[in-house]
Amino acid sequence: MSTNLSAARSTIRRGLVLMTLGLLAAAGVYILAIYYTPMEARQGLAQKIFYVHAPAAWGALVAFSVVGLSSILYLWLHDERLDLFAASSAEVGIAFSMVMLTTGPIWGKTVWGTWWTWDARLTLTLFLFFLFVAYLALRAAVPDRGERARFSAVVGIMGLVLVPFIHLSVYLFRTLHPQPVLLKPSAPSMPPEMLRTLLSGMAAFTLLYLGFVTVRYGIACAANVREGSSDAV
Repeated sequence: MSTNLSAARSTIRRGLVLMTLGLLAAAGVYILAIYYTPMEARQGLAQKIFYVHAPAAWGALVAFSVVGLSSILYLWLHDERLDLFAASSAEVGIAFSMVMLTTGPIWGKTVWGTWWTWDARLTLTLFLFFLFVAYLALRAAVPDRGERARFSAVVGIMGLVLVPFIHLSVYLFRTLHPQPVLLKPSAPSMPPEMLRTLLSGMAAFTLLYLGFVTVRYGIACAANVREGSSDAV
């Protein structure tokens, strides 16, 4: 048990290092957004929210995709570590989603004149958020570990199926949401300074995701060891 607890603590320490690097990188990105990227001609200063909103959305979708992939692997391999990692990734995805769903309406109010509109991408994104809130509620409600892991895996896979539709929604439906400027069939349609800052933001949030999920997974493993599941690390 002490060996497994030590491994969990080592995982937490690695995660804290990654998290610190991610926070420093994110701070650097926001300095770039303010002082390096040019002012957008029509949206003005409000457009700089983009460099927080888009990377947060990227981090959330990465986190939820990892939940789905880990869930598939859990149903195949029945390895409890995969279930713990999926749950950890879901919590990080919820946190990033809250950033995305907060910054989006602030930006939208300036650009669209309204805090919210029920267009396809916004509606699907909100549905995905509530799906993973339900995922965490399910985990809290089911005491049996095996049942909790199986039921959660099904919900996680449902979220994975929804992720690509969120990206494609602006092509499939009429929407106020702008079409992608980076992940599009042709080349990215934005000035190079904006593109560099956006890519830096996505890299910073990816690093933040790795740090957060590693810390949360280490905490989950330590909790399992204390509960007597010595093979959980």
